[in-house]
Amino acid sequence: MAERISRRGFLGWTAAAPLAGPVAFAQQAPARYEPQLVYPCERLAVVSLVRGQERRKLIHDALEAIDDQIRPLLKRKKYVVIKPNNVSTVNQLASTHADTLRGILDYLARRTKGPVVIAESSAGETMEGYHNFKYPEVAREFRSLKVSLVDLNEEAKYEVIPLLSPDLHVQPVRLAARLLDPDAFIISAGILKTHNTVIATLSVKNMTLGAPLRNRPKETPRWNDKRKYHGGVRQTHYNMMLTAQKMAPYWGLAVLDGFEGMEGNGPSSGTPVPHRIAIASTDFIAADRVGVEVMGIDANWMGYLLYCWQVGLGQYDLAKIAIRGEAIASVRRNYRLHRDIERELQWMGPLTEVPPRLG
Repeated sequence: MAERISRRGFLGWTAAAPLAGPVAFAQQAPARYEPQLVYPCERLAVVSLVRGQERRKLIHDALEAIDDQIRPLLKRKKYVVIKPNNVSTVNQLASTHADTLRGILDYLARRTKGPVVIAESSAGETMEGYHNFKYPEVAREFRSLKVSLVDLNEEAKYEVIPLLSPDLHVQPVRLAARLLDPDAFIISAGILKTHNTVIATLSVKNMTLGAPLRNRPKETPRWNDKRKYHGGVRQTHYNMMLTAQKMAPYWGLAVLDGFEGMEGNGPSSGTPVPHRIAIASTDFIAADRVGVEVMGIDANWMGYLLYCWQVGLGQYDLAKIAIRGEAIASVRRNYRLHRDIERELQWMGPLTEVPPRLG
């Protein structure tokens, strides 16, 4: 949008507009983005959506529901990488729970001999987060799978890709090489959470913003390539799509833990939502579309997911997603969005710059 809309103006506009979704206020942005498919995705996606009262079993059951989708992909790989979402190293609500990992490992235990690597590149001290959330106990419980805990920042192996700076200049970003390993079956262990820049963080966000590295612990000078994604909402969505293009060929399985989601000022300072669901799919875009739906968020607001769909990285068309388990309507909750939602939605409007006249 050409200029910032005041909260009063935004709410006044939406009050007069028809609802386009199920959240408490009108799910209609002041400007709508109309996606044009570059590489149409015609394939049918399969997504499990299950409900339960125990997190570990819930995650396991979500994977069992799409076992026929997972097995053919898993058997081609030499080992498994589980990428948790530890945006915080101290706040459990914001980070992947140990029982989520246990549910995934319960499923894997009957289908692979390992090894399994739990790998994260936290903005804080990765190993500190592992210990705070009791991941070493999980590794000990699953010795037969040869589970190890890896700090991707400490491992410090990377590939460089070019992204856009806030001024739309090219800048290099270092992505963790282990998350680009063709021998690895890569699992995203994400969470249903609202976000302070891209509305919601699910599986694609976990991968694309978890892959950029920062300095090793105690290394100087200090640097953090994750920060290069946060120059502005428009830039962030587009750079996440560019990163997903690089990473998607290596993605194996998306798991979304909605046992206890986060609403409000996510991804690290929100409040809990006792949702009691789990989502899984070998199509990350489809998994996130279902995640957006059950959170009561207008799917047209999710720029980076729309971009990923436009370039053929997965299925975002709900009519082409087969859901196994619960109906979306039966488990939908209206998550309260971040207080900066007006700013977040500005990615949909036109740039304010006036282009030069040609000729």
